[in-house]
Formats: sequence, structure tokens, C-alpha cells
Amino acid sequence: MIRTAVFFAAVLAAPAVLAQSQGGDGTIAIIPLDDPELRPLPPEAANRDLVDLGGGAVIRALDKVSGDVVEVSLRSGEVTTYGLIEIALGECRYPRGNPAGDAYAWIEVRTLSRGTNDFKGWMIASSPALNALDHARYDVWVMRCISA
Repeated sequence: MIRTAVFFAAVLAAPAVLAQSQGGDGTIAIIPLDDPELRPLPPEAANRDLVDLGGGAVIRALDKVSGDVVEVSLRSGEVTTYGLIEIALGECRYPRGNPAGDAYAWIEVRTLSRGTNDFKGWMIASSPALNALDHARYDVWVMRCISA
């Protein structure tokens, strides 16, 4: 109770941000807002995470029943059929100046027999499970962008 009162008195006395607890002794660090680590990034640093648009993407698909794996190169806006599904690529993006970097692509996957979308969204090459296709028979994921 006393620790809580001391903490709130310190917070109200000067503008500060609560940092993570320091170890098991219960101490809490107070970091002043004028700390250089907390200042916003300058515009040139904020723009370093810009991306370039690829001309297409390399997509890998797995048929879980037969065990067949294919790698398909698709241009932006192109559609291909693999088994009982149709894969459409909207666009692929990659970090500016690094075409081999972490790609992410807008993909739509639909089952031909049902005519419904099974997946529609962004897939990230380095984290395929983050936004994955949920299909009983097929797995589809982005490998990389095609820069030319």
C-alpha cells in the first residue's frame, strides 16, 4: 500500500512513463519523458521502413493428401489453378532496396467446387502461420517477391 502511494506521488510530481519492473525486489523504474530513447523518430528515420512493389511473387502450395509441392511464379493480378483451388495474386511488396528481404503479398484462394473465398488477405513470407490459409487439403504460402 505504501509502495503504491509512493509510486503515484512520483508519477504525479513529474511527467514520466512507467517502465518494466526491475527484478523480483518490487522496485519500479520511472523514466522521464525527455529521455532521448522516447523521442519520436526524425522523418528520415521514419521513412526507412518504406517498401517497393514487386512485379509478382513466388508462391508455394502443398497438397496435404498427395504430398505434392509446387512452386509457382505469379505476376501481380494473375490467377493460377492448383488441384481444386484457384490462387490469385493481388500484389507483392518487399523492403525498399532489398528484393530478397521479407516479402508480403495480397493473396486470394478459393475452392473451385464451392466458389467461395477460403482466404483473402496479406501473407508474410517470414511468418506464414501469422495469417494462414485454413483449408482441409491445401497449404499455400508466399516465398518471395519477383522484383523485375
